[in-house]
Amino acid sequence: MYTDFFKTYADQTEKNLEPFIKFNKLVTKNVEVLTELQLNAIRTYSEMGLAQMKAASEIKDVTSLTSFNGQQLSVLTKLSQQMMDDSNKLQNIAKEFKDDVEKLTTENLKTVTPA
Repeated sequence: MYTDFFKTYADQTEKNLEPFIKFNKLVTKNVEVLTELQLNAIRTYSEMGLAQMKAASEIKDVTSLTSFNGQQLSVLTKLSQQMMDDSNKLQNIAKEFKDDVEKLTTENLKTVTPA
């Protein structure tokens, strides 16, 4: 008798907690993807900055200064493109998360709302 009661209680608890577990998994996945994006961005921007510092340290005369200044437009273009790419990735991650949360909410409403 008590075994059936505890089994029923455990099953009901598991069923009631299922939406929370799904949401927590979704949030965890989103945090993981965002962290990876941020780490990659930090790595890329750091490498660009270090490359610029090395290039600046190589300036020895007017010719090398002219060459360095000529490369700056290319570097700024590359930086601008990288920032736009990162922004687009972030927007896609946010949209995917929103869509997943809406899907999860719809599924939960279907289970709660009688047809």
